[in-house]
Parts: sequence; structure tokens; C-alpha cells
Amino acid sequence: MNKPLLPRRWPLIPTILVVASALIMVMLGFWQLRRDGQKQLAIMELRENPSKPTIAYPFLGPITPEDMFRRSSVNCLSVESWKAEAGRASDGNIGFRYVAHCRTGAEGPGALVSLGVADRPDLSVDWQGGIVSGWITREKDHSTMLERALGRAPVLLPMLIVEQPPESLPAGQLKPMARPTADNVTNNHMAYAVQWFFFAAVAVVIYILALRRRGTKGTDGS
Repeated sequence: MNKPLLPRRWPLIPTILVVASALIMVMLGFWQLRRDGQKQLAIMELRENPSKPTIAYPFLGPITPEDMFRRSSVNCLSVESWKAEAGRASDGNIGFRYVAHCRTGAEGPGALVSLGVADRPDLSVDWQGGIVSGWITREKDHSTMLERALGRAPVLLPMLIVEQPPESLPAGQLKPMARPTADNVTNNHMAYAVQWFFFAAVAVVIYILALRRRGTKGTDGS
């Protein structure tokens, strides 16, 4: 007599848990597929933004796809502070970009201005402010993956990527920043969708194999 591949009665609670988990993972996969379509549309829009007319600088975040990579300008009344972080120059070299936190009025958040790239993180940039123009982007995201997953990541402020360092700076002290482009915008949603579908399939297969093994043992012991 042939042995059954699966037990005649499936265990109720484990089966419900596995099926529910697999359904959740499948739903997450379809959600990532929707996000992939949305991200592709956003990237198409970002590719066209640099050629659109200049707009007023948005001083508050979050930055919308309509504003990203658009040309704009900032009147930096004075520099409140500096920070140096990893950045790419227009010649492709990696260095340290110097970001000025500018005062733009008596009150308000001010503006972040990425002035240029240097080879060292300890330069003393003697720039007191002025009108600069370039492209709108956002500050670097320093939040952790857990903070983003829990929705606790801070709202990223706008930042202006200056097209050319001010002429008042010593020649060659700062290189021009690389122009922001949609080619640097990542879209991993399709890969995430495939992962969720794969996890769901693996969970179901493992559970069926476990039931089959259980059914075989039950038949051998009868």
C-alpha cells in the first residue's frame, strides 16, 4: 500500500500561521511592485527636471519629485556652520563636499548649500555668504534602517548643489560638485518584490516538506 505524501488531517494552528505569513509576504511583494511603478514614473520626471525653468528655493522639506534637481538660487546672508561629508566632484573624483548652513533671514530654517568638493575634510573655507545658484536636492540621510522601517526617520531638508564655487574663494580650493542626476537614484523595489515572493514560496515548500515527513513517520509508526 502506498504511503501518503501528506497527513490526512493538517494541523490547524500551524497551517493557519504559515498560510497567513505567506499571504502577508505575497501582499508585500505586490506592494513593492506598485512602488516600483511609482518610482519609475518619479525617475522619469527627475530626468526632465534640470531642463525646466528656475524655481524659488523650497526652504522646508520634504522635497517633492517636482522640485528635485530643479535649478534655483539662495541668498546666503551669513554662514552659521560648516560640515564636510563624502561627495563627488564634477570630474568624477570622490572627496569631501563642504556644506554651509546659511542664514537666509531673521528667522526660519535657513538653507543648506553644498559649495564644492575638496580632497581634505579639514579645510577652513573663507566664504561669508552671497547669492549662489545651482540645483535643488536634499541633505544626506543619516537615519538607520530601523528608524526608516519604524517611520522615525527625520524629514530631510532641501540642499542646493552649487554649480560653481564662488569666485571669492582661492583658485582650486574647491572643485565644482557633480551635477545631480536621476541616474544616481536607486530603484530596488522590483528586487524587494522578488525577495518577498521567494520567501513566501520557501515558507510554503518547507511547511509541505515538514508535513510530508510527519505523514511518513506517522505511517511508519502505524
